[in-house]
Amino acid sequence: MKIFTYNFKNISGIIGIIFYFFISISANAQKDSTLIKRIAADTSKQKMNMDGVYNKPLFTIGKLPVAIGGYLEANTQYSGTNGISNGFSFQARRLSIFLSSTIAKKIKFNSEIEYENGGKDIEVEYAFMDVEFHPLLNLRGGIILNPIGSFNENHDGPKWDFIDRPISSTTIIPSTLSNVGFGFYGKYFYQRWTFGYEAYLTNGFDGNIISNPDGQTSLADGNQNPDKFSETNSGLPMFTGKIAIRNRQIGEFGISYLTDVYNQWRTDDGLIVAPKRSASIFALDYSASLFKNRFTITTEIAKVWVQLPPNYLESYGSQQQGAFIDFVGVVRKHKMFGWENTKIELALRLEYADYNVGKFRETGGTIYDDVWAIVPGIGFRPVGSTVLRFNYGYQQQRDVLGNPPARTGTMQFGISTYF
Repeated sequence: MKIFTYNFKNISGIIGIIFYFFISISANAQKDSTLIKRIAADTSKQKMNMDGVYNKPLFTIGKLPVAIGGYLEANTQYSGTNGISNGFSFQARRLSIFLSSTIAKKIKFNSEIEYENGGKDIEVEYAFMDVEFHPLLNLRGGIILNPIGSFNENHDGPKWDFIDRPISSTTIIPSTLSNVGFGFYGKYFYQRWTFGYEAYLTNGFDGNIISNPDGQTSLADGNQNPDKFSETNSGLPMFTGKIAIRNRQIGEFGISYLTDVYNQWRTDDGLIVAPKRSASIFALDYSASLFKNRFTITTEIAKVWVQLPPNYLESYGSQQQGAFIDFVGVVRKHKMFGWENTKIELALRLEYADYNVGKFRETGGTIYDDVWAIVPGIGFRPVGSTVLRFNYGYQQQRDVLGNPPARTGTMQFGISTYF
């Protein structure tokens, strides 16, 4: 992406200065062990999904006003499709750096800078300021994670027993989806119930939703605009809103909606050249920790509507839909290898995505272009913020005509940890 390539040296330099500063202070801290303070968070236990951007372990040094942290993801992979394999590989997927600060009472700054593929891609995932007027009214501005579904705000690797991110949460909802904008969020507490909401206006998608080399509607491609942090493609803001309710015993249920005009419908001098065309997502999500946090369920369902130009190729879908559901159970929690609360977990993911919901205009036959997968796994957590995980995934994918599916099997072993 142009914006990140252009700023690579600047971002790397800033991070280098930050680390050098922390290392220098840490050296002095050896004389005073109370100077470094870790702000722990057991991220295997969820608060509300909207708290995902803050529910991370960090550490501070002395009176320095900045807290720092991050996470790492790396894995091995062996996969094959229809009996043909590319062999065995090691993958360094992500290194993320968190920087946060309490600027003053009720004023906070929070950010994440992510290095993907060994530093080949560098991205400012989010960087925003929060101003609290009341628990029910907080202003947020900057680079914001759009609160559509639940995964987009809670995508950190150490929180999951699965190495790959859900198909529907990366292709139907283009996670990680973040944009520049402003809005409000808040919470209300009543006995065991918590109500939360978020509402933001941000920059949005561009015409690559339908002008892409994939030959299909793709919100993920429409999220790759290199200028999205400086201007919106259509001249109109994207709206993203979510309401959620959580009960300690029942879990959390969320409803979210996103809508945006993605095409350039007028020129810079105001001349209208095309009708406005919108892209919208409606999502439902549910998550719960049951039986004293020994069994968790996480699910997300999304539906996409995209207004296409007339007589557009039928390989481009005006509707898409997808879902995933994760089951994770703790089968053993005991002191092991010197760790006090080691967990061994069994996990199962079921997922599905349909990239073209509908029928061919001339024949009335079903348009396929879908994929489903089942992913069992085993997770080993020496502490709540670190996971070693083994997954095996089986996937079937059909083209638009419904020809015999491509069958893919993938074995993975990986690690992910906050630091």
